[in-house]
Amino acid sequence: NINGKLYSIGYGRPTGFAVDPVEKKPLSHFYPGTDILSFGTAGCNLGCKFCQNWTTSKSKYDELRSVEASPEDVIKIAKKYNTPSIAFTYNDPTIFGEYVIDISKLAREEGINSVMVTAGYIDKEARKDVYKYIDAANVDLKAFTEQFYHKITFSHLNDVLDTLYWLKHETDIWFEITTLLIPDENDSQEEIQQMCDWILENLGDQVPIHFTAFHPDFKMLDKTRTPTSTLNMARNIALKSGIKYVYVGNVHSLEGQTTYCPNCKEPLIIRDWHSVIDIKLKDGKCWKCDTKIAGRF
Repeated sequence: NINGKLYSIGYGRPTGFAVDPVEKKPLSHFYPGTDILSFGTAGCNLGCKFCQNWTTSKSKYDELRSVEASPEDVIKIAKKYNTPSIAFTYNDPTIFGEYVIDISKLAREEGINSVMVTAGYIDKEARKDVYKYIDAANVDLKAFTEQFYHKITFSHLNDVLDTLYWLKHETDIWFEITTLLIPDENDSQEEIQQMCDWILENLGDQVPIHFTAFHPDFKMLDKTRTPTSTLNMARNIALKSGIKYVYVGNVHSLEGQTTYCPNCKEPLIIRDWHSVIDIKLKDGKCWKCDTKIAGRF
């Protein structure tokens, strides 16, 4: 607030760039095997006690070595490294929405995809503008109880659910969901089942879900790492519920990171960690039974 006028201090001040595989966002059904230019800024609109990017998201600009980069500069960097997509990530891009809008508009004009990696916690009015030129998103559905959201993230579950519903029913944006499973906080079978039931009823069975492993960090150093067995349990619940594409992350699992045809169960996109080993799609369909696979390919 400068003389009664609000300014975005994050505009044009990224805290660094990286070229990642798109699978690292994670996005498994959005141009698999391609690179994505990733960057964020400082700060966040949530207060997650388990934040795994807290050195960035909990910092102020005078505490970080940020660089100056106009929207045009970001596009030039993407072209320099020949990345077909740009990701707004590391901290929640909601807090640098004006920067997102200007970059994604230019990216659309240049044929470059724009991706939001976000908690989905955003005002409805701002949401329409921030997502106007966005092509894909990974939304963190951090848990499925208001108690968790209020106590651990200082936000609210229903606002995130509203964003997910809006993405599905009012936009053409491709999106996937990530849930970081934290021991004894959001990893019960009952909660995972309730989440899957809501997804099926409100979003359908084609939205990919990623269950990822927690490691002790920031203000949750007293918790243990998520056992692989918990991730597999969650994946099995989602698959048995009828969700077609379910993955595990932050652990090594060839089965849990491979895309299978929901009809004939043929492995179609084989991954080892974030590396794509083989893609067996034909015009976005299973090469074996011709079933259309949800996503952008």
